[in-house]
Amino acid sequence: MGDAATDTVRAELGAAGEAVSRYRERIAGLVATVEGNEELVAAMWEVERGLLGAQRLISRAEKIAR
Repeated sequence: MGDAATDTVRAELGAAGEAVSRYRERIAGLVATVEGNEELVAAMWEVERGLLGAQRLISRAEKIAR
């Protein structure tokens, strides 16, 4: 078990990961509402992929903090 600082870092990383996941889901949901603007759709999917990457990196850091 880690010290108090590591526990705090792990908790903050967990909260950040959950927030990023929610934003990713929101962006993915918005894509379906966009019609006729392929450039915007492509940009939104790029954002979604970037957030997924961020989510994975945060999860990795959280696991290391255990």
